[in-house]
Amino acid sequence: MEKDAGMQDTAPDSNPGSATSGIEGSLLSISAVERDTGLSKDVLRMWERRYKFPRPLRDRHGERIYPQDQVAKLRAIKRLMDRGYRPGKIIQLPFEDLTALGSVPTGGPAHDTEVEEILDLIRTHHLPELRQRLTQVLMKQGLHRFVIDVVAPLTVAVGDAWVRGEFAVFEEHLYTEQIQSILRNAIAAAQAHTRAPRVLLTTFPTEQHNLGLLMVEALLVVDGAACIPLGTETPAPEIVRAAIAHRVDVVALSFSAAYPERQAASGLKDLRASLPRHMELWAGGACIRRLRRSIDHVTLVRNLEMIGTLITDWRTVRGV
Repeated sequence: MEKDAGMQDTAPDSNPGSATSGIEGSLLSISAVERDTGLSKDVLRMWERRYKFPRPLRDRHGERIYPQDQVAKLRAIKRLMDRGYRPGKIIQLPFEDLTALGSVPTGGPAHDTEVEEILDLIRTHHLPELRQRLTQVLMKQGLHRFVIDVVAPLTVAVGDAWVRGEFAVFEEHLYTEQIQSILRNAIAAAQAHTRAPRVLLTTFPTEQHNLGLLMVEALLVVDGAACIPLGTETPAPEIVRAAIAHRVDVVALSFSAAYPERQAASGLKDLRASLPRHMELWAGGACIRRLRRSIDHVTLVRNLEMIGTLITDWRTVRGV
């Protein structure tokens, strides 16, 4: 997908402020903010233009640099988006109000003892014990229930703790790395016997989040589907080329909460038009859950539990 020309870095027109050399060391570059918050550079620029937040300063070279208080607010917004809030509804709220919203229970089931004990291992930095506990739970529950009952709620819980300041950035990153490693190993072990459908998994450019893709891949291999993972940030023309080259039955894309809804819908429409008609197109993730309208000939996966049903329905229709 081509980059919106309006999102390109330009001269400091949206915020004429500039940082002095004496405080630049306490400010973060746009790349650092992207890594810290999980919000892409394009999203940060778009919000700056559309909502007048964030309001970065500029360094001596005219590049955007962000104060720590703005970064903290961006983190809070990102986690609320993960819980279903629309950015336009919350971005103007004071940080204290965002934090209060983040403390409100999501309405889902309370964390069970398993999740709470794993959270404690993350908090206390017991890395070997964390790996061992996650592996034990996986072996006990099986890959399908591990993803649905542990990884999904645990990921939300870690994010909520991050917003409340209970977890540092490095602690969330450490959790993500451990889960990704365990899921990759489990997926490799479960792929001995696969059959149709063949599913290609990836994300659009600027969507860097891989954990959602791994969770979906894990559920697919449990149901015996053959997966072709491309990783993240694949341009749409390359998705089409890969889908044709591997003769896939389904192309599945993941969209995190930070991905712009209009951009997701537009990209999916364009990709649908470019794919062979017999290939299905599935899209899931927090961004997709916020879409209010359906997209012709695109299956919107609203939750992880839908995946098993989709696989069963696909095989039933084709008599596989």
